[in-house]
Amino acid sequence: MDLIAQLEAEQVAALGKEIPDFKAGDTIRVGYKVTEGSRTRVQNYEGVCIARKNGSGIAGSFTVRKISFGEGVERVFPLHSTNIDSITVVRRGRVRRAKLYYLRSRRGKSARIAEVTNYKAPKGAEA
Repeated sequence: MDLIAQLEAEQVAALGKEIPDFKAGDTIRVGYKVTEGSRTRVQNYEGVCIARKNGSGIAGSFTVRKISFGEGVERVFPLHSTNIDSITVVRRGRVRRAKLYYLRSRRGKSARIAEVTNYKAPKGAEA
């Protein structure tokens, strides 16, 4: 392991966050801390993960897309952000692509993703 990868691993370990095993196509719920004045509350953002970038390292991020009031809304979350309270996998999707950007142009039934019923977590993952 080179020096940069070792430093990254130490930073991720220092954060001590439990991040579930998820990939593009999975429906996830992200609990995001929102500050309004002096109050802080957790706002849930649920949608389909359409992309993961830079793996699970300190610079990793993921994009979640949902349909809100008939309009598509996408949000990019840093994987190890201190503002993320929780990440929960709601359902596992079966897709054959790593990036699901084609869902942006789809509506209704053509934007559906089949569910994985026999999911097995990879070794070393807590899901």
